[in-house]
Amino acid sequence: MPLLAPRVMGSRRGARMGAFDRSGTMAGRLISTRPLFFNVSGNERLNWKGNFRTLEEQNESVLRNTRIMNANWDELLSKLRNDSDYPKGFFAIYGNNPARVHVLDALATFERSLVTPNSRFDRRLRGERSAISPEEEHGYQLFKSYGCVACHQGANFGGNLSQPFGIFDDPFNPRGATGAGKDRIAARGAEDGQLYRVPSLRNVAVTAPYFHNGYTSSLAEAVEIMGRSQLGRDLSRDDVRLIVQFLNTLTGEYEGHPLAGSDSAAK
Repeated sequence: MPLLAPRVMGSRRGARMGAFDRSGTMAGRLISTRPLFFNVSGNERLNWKGNFRTLEEQNESVLRNTRIMNANWDELLSKLRNDSDYPKGFFAIYGNNPARVHVLDALATFERSLVTPNSRFDRRLRGERSAISPEEEHGYQLFKSYGCVACHQGANFGGNLSQPFGIFDDPFNPRGATGAGKDRIAARGAEDGQLYRVPSLRNVAVTAPYFHNGYTSSLAEAVEIMGRSQLGRDLSRDDVRLIVQFLNTLTGEYEGHPLAGSDSAAK
């Protein structure tokens, strides 16, 4: 039975103009879409800003951030130590009462367990050529020839680089067209040298919406935007369709169950 992949939180169009701070907020407002934790152990950089290198560091920032969880260690540890179950678990694993280092280790250990192996493309890499169709293989070749792999590379197809977003064109305001609600954060970031972490593409077909602001739930539209803004190329409809077919092969399994998502995300 397919396991429904959790959607990224946030509205379709969220954060507006502003600058990142270290916590991953922009001009005092949270980024709308939260990067997923699936396969996070394979990412060299964390957060949209890519400013964390360890899960422990990121988790502590989220816990203490007044705009996210607004917790402090004295209050948090007191609650854990007075719980009827948590102290037993901490004693069994760490030999002591809940402490800051143990809490951060427990959270990070759980997050590192959220892996989704055995995608059809993984099977293709292991030599099972029939795991993907000829059209999906063609999409993979296009993905490479257009240069997408320059950033979306490695075991996670991303997650280990930071890059400007909007190098050749404003991603959400093409060719400078005017329009209410268009988001110029990314283009301003590219102009000002602001960098974004390149996200992993594993499970991308089932984890819409896309981009830091949840701009679209259409994977095809996301591919078109990336081609125009990052590569300076207007991709043909057929090439977009083929690349989307390839991206669908990156959907893996969690605890033996294939991930599933909305139909709109896979198109």
